[in-house]
Amino acid sequence: MASIDQPKVADIDALLPQTQCTKCGYPGCRPYAEAISSGTADINQCPPGGESGIRALAILLGRPYIPLNPANGVETPRRVALIDEQSCIGCTLCIQVCPVDAIVGSAKYMHTVITDHCTGCNLCLPPCPVDCITMAPMADGDTPWTVSQAGLARKHHERREQRLRSGRDMPDGQSGYSASSSSFDAVKQTLAMAAIARARAKRRKSALR
Repeated sequence: MASIDQPKVADIDALLPQTQCTKCGYPGCRPYAEAISSGTADINQCPPGGESGIRALAILLGRPYIPLNPANGVETPRRVALIDEQSCIGCTLCIQVCPVDAIVGSAKYMHTVITDHCTGCNLCLPPCPVDCITMAPMADGDTPWTVSQAGLARKHHERREQRLRSGRDMPDGQSGYSASSSSFDAVKQTLAMAAIARARAKRRKSALR
């Protein structure tokens, strides 16, 4: 097996959209970058990166451009997850699989999506037992991921991985957010509580009709 050139891995990873969607066949963008660097993966396996991503990788690595491999999917406009708050049962399964901690909530309470953090990876769809999650086009979904957007998504993913390694998730799979965890978690907790309050207000309004 070819050795991995770590500086090259970083350069390759910097060109990936950081959706962490696993469509490339690897568990995340960094592992895919390592596979490209070692020669075990080709440059055309990232649907979110699309044609522009493949061309950027081809230039970086001095390889010819090749079309996106259809076995990995098709290039589509960027999308964001939306949760039907009235249908959500608070099972936390979507929270557990979100690679960038873009979903907030707690067991038996409605969940919501922080749209600015969502990468549109689709990983939250399969585990939802009530099919209350849909993917909607983003307002600027026709434009490729920018370097700053990818960088922010990478930071969110790395923060999640660090949190999981530290064991801060609760044993039953609930998200272990608390105001004392960090300023980032505190913001997420505030958003979750606000979303829950909105859901309760909607239910009270419906009951009065």
